[in-house]
Amino acid sequence: MSASADPSTPSRKRSKWAQDDEDDQEQPLSIHPQKRRVKARTEFPDSTSQQSTSTPAPFPPTRHSYSAYVPPRTRRPSILPSRSVYSYERLNQIEEGSYGVVFRARDKQTGDIVALKKLKLDEEKNGFPITALREINALMSCRHENVVGIREVVVGDTLTQVFIVMDFIEHDLKSLLTLMPSPFLQSEIKTLMLQLLSAVNHCHSNWILHRDLKTSNLLMNNRGMIKVADFGLARRYGDPVGVGGMTQLVVTLWYRAPEILLGAATYSTAVDMWSVGCIFAELLLKEPLFQAQGEMELLSMIFKLLGAPTNNSWPDYSSLPLAKTLSLPSPQPPQFRQKFQHLTTAGIDLMMSLLTYDPERRITAEEALQHPYFTESPLPKHPDLFGSFPSAAAGEKKRKVFSSPSAPARLVDYKLLTEFDDVS
Repeated sequence: MSASADPSTPSRKRSKWAQDDEDDQEQPLSIHPQKRRVKARTEFPDSTSQQSTSTPAPFPPTRHSYSAYVPPRTRRPSILPSRSVYSYERLNQIEEGSYGVVFRARDKQTGDIVALKKLKLDEEKNGFPITALREINALMSCRHENVVGIREVVVGDTLTQVFIVMDFIEHDLKSLLTLMPSPFLQSEIKTLMLQLLSAVNHCHSNWILHRDLKTSNLLMNNRGMIKVADFGLARRYGDPVGVGGMTQLVVTLWYRAPEILLGAATYSTAVDMWSVGCIFAELLLKEPLFQAQGEMELLSMIFKLLGAPTNNSWPDYSSLPLAKTLSLPSPQPPQFRQKFQHLTTAGIDLMMSLLTYDPERRITAEEALQHPYFTESPLPKHPDLFGSFPSAAAGEKKRKVFSSPSAPARLVDYKLLTEFDDVS
């Protein structure tokens, strides 16, 4: 962030309120107010005064300015103002999403490299957006080694300049899968899945739904650690649901669970687990599992892979709002084995447990962490053994590989320099 403001930025002039505050700080008020002269009155003792002296009245109860169940203000943490965004030096822009623009910046005091997410508040007419409040609250509630860490919230010169300061991570899985010449190994996929399931289990234990899990929201550093990011659609699922229910405008289309596609008004942690299953398949295939252009095409692709839903596989299917508007294809067995030919039997079982129609039967993150797929050979690779890649977010360019000349194909065609005719 450049310290120089553009012409539209208001100048930093000290207002009259600021000058008055400075004057008050320089000239503190007297602690003892001026005493009024009170004329002393002479009271003569009588029988009633003597009787009251002999039997003193009970001590009056002490009046507190706060409730007895609330600790005194001295025991509460002090509320500090937010730092200025000009405490950071802007380096480059990383990406722009639906709810903000992410920059790479450097802390001028410590030199730490961080990620600054500028919230989009220019078109807000109803105050601070609820999505930003939910994101900040979710990041503060889900402190975990596989969840991106929030450091602070800083502000600029205007009310629309609010930034979330987070840890900077070099890559995201979507970009890595696109640029990698070959997919991850089975041992590496197990390590990534264990970290993802651990983060999702921690969020669900804290009553947080992410509602937008995808490979582009999974950040990865050069030490094999992934961190779940972008909590813009997250919310607490233990809160009372409003009159209109929970919105269906959540989760990127390719990772959206079938119950949301069919108009379910209430849903829970199972929607995140369906997204985890789509990410698992993408790590294996090196491309998204359901690359649909619309919701109807996505449903047909799901029906083709899982087979058409039945009363046995999904008892509540007929009660969904959009179920009656669809004509189901003829029943057929699932096509997981044909789609994932190199996956073990335990891996197929985990995939089918994640991509299950009935949300009540879909595996949870805690159960998935104990699945036999992660204990069979090959075992998960240690994160330190992962390879490193140039970071596009840090402005690093991929090193150019120079092609070396090939070896001679046939010895007969090779001639020494001395065998050529002398040209002199």
